[in-house]
Amino acid sequence: MKAVIQRVKESDVKVDGEMISKISEGLLVLLGVDDCDVEKDADYLAEKIVNLRIFEDANGKMNLSLKDISGDMLVVSQFTLIGDCKKGRRPSFAHAAKPEKADSLYQHFMEKVKEQKITVDSGKFRAMMDVSLINHGPVTFILDSR
Repeated sequence: MKAVIQRVKESDVKVDGEMISKISEGLLVLLGVDDCDVEKDADYLAEKIVNLRIFEDANGKMNLSLKDISGDMLVVSQFTLIGDCKKGRRPSFAHAAKPEKADSLYQHFMEKVKEQKITVDSGKFRAMMDVSLINHGPVTFILDSR
């Protein structure tokens, strides 16, 4: 399971021009599910992301977590993170999880985040979305459950 996390001042998702979710300060998480991922991968990333110290303290040091700042999380499913671009010019999605499995692990990830008392909003699974954000920093990290 792969995640791109971005520290944001705000972020939102629109589907067909209609805003379906919005957060203020927190994290935008783009989540890709591989065909060999299991709940343990989602558990690991949920705990890691919520507690990753990437927000500034009073001294301007990255020393606070999402939990510490009572921030929000917006989670957007993004199967293209699993794309393999090593051969040719067209990405291969052969290792992306089938939609049923991907959605199940996507939902499981969000439940694990909610269990940590984080407000979670989401995109719409398998929809064409417009994702907007103000990346604060910019601060962006890529995590892999492996």
